[in-house]
Amino acid sequence: MRTGAIDPPGVQWLRVSPKYVTVRLVEWAIGNLVVIAVLSLPLVFVLLGWWRWPPLWLAIAVPAVMLVLALWRLILIPRQVRAIGYAERDDDLLIRRGIFFQRTMVVPYGRMQYVDVSVGPVERSLGLCTLKLHTASAGTNAHLPGLPADEGARLREQLSARGEARLAGL
Repeated sequence: MRTGAIDPPGVQWLRVSPKYVTVRLVEWAIGNLVVIAVLSLPLVFVLLGWWRWPPLWLAIAVPAVMLVLALWRLILIPRQVRAIGYAERDDDLLIRRGIFFQRTMVVPYGRMQYVDVSVGPVERSLGLCTLKLHTASAGTNAHLPGLPADEGARLREQLSARGEARLAGL
């Protein structure tokens, strides 16, 4: 379902690289393996007879629920990546994300203080980067992950130039 608030008319959304799914899967695997391993320790201790509490059913239920939630997030990751988009307009940059709770952020070029490109080890191996936009507002969380490195560099230069031009006009 398209809504006017989330999808302004006439906007052509550009999507991030599908390779970003791999980055998200690595983050998912590392985070969830650690959490499930820690939550499974009471089960191991109960089975070995070292602990009498919690009851066996509870020691099984806690990591099992976490595993189900982790698998649900795993299923959502490709769709979440496909939901990330951006659009360059004459006066601002639009950033869109979200499946259930959709969000469109508008960042005026004249409000940008600086543009940052960062790369983690997994992103670097896939030729991706994350573009971060810094404005005067501390509450602005404008970042665009999963961009191909050359597109991130192009956007950094383009947005910086547009920001300087708009700021000079104030």
